[in-house]
Amino acid sequence: MRRAHRVVEWLLLLAILGMPPDVWAQDPIHKASRGLLNVLTGWIEVPKQLHRASRDPSPLRGLGRGLFKGAGLTLVRGGVGLYELVTFPVPHPKGFASPYESMELPDYAWE
Repeated sequence: MRRAHRVVEWLLLLAILGMPPDVWAQDPIHKASRGLLNVLTGWIEVPKQLHRASRDPSPLRGLGRGLFKGAGLTLVRGGVGLYELVTFPVPHPKGFASPYESMELPDYAWE
């Protein structure tokens, strides 16, 4: 049984490595690293959004808005990052934008 699993694993690996370059996502290494960085640094959205909201004329409303928006964007960025990290060898479907483009998010939290 273990031998059959090993054979399937090798066949899958060979199939992935044997794909022509245009089948890969824009660049699998870029997609995987962007996903990993967004999973690890998505929390940066909270202080970033708090700083942006501090310019609001009402400090209390700005603090609430910044905290809420930062927490939401942290979850979104982490989820999309996890998606990209897991699916890095699979290209985005043709005609569809990457998740970051469709949500109008910069690729990284610090941008």
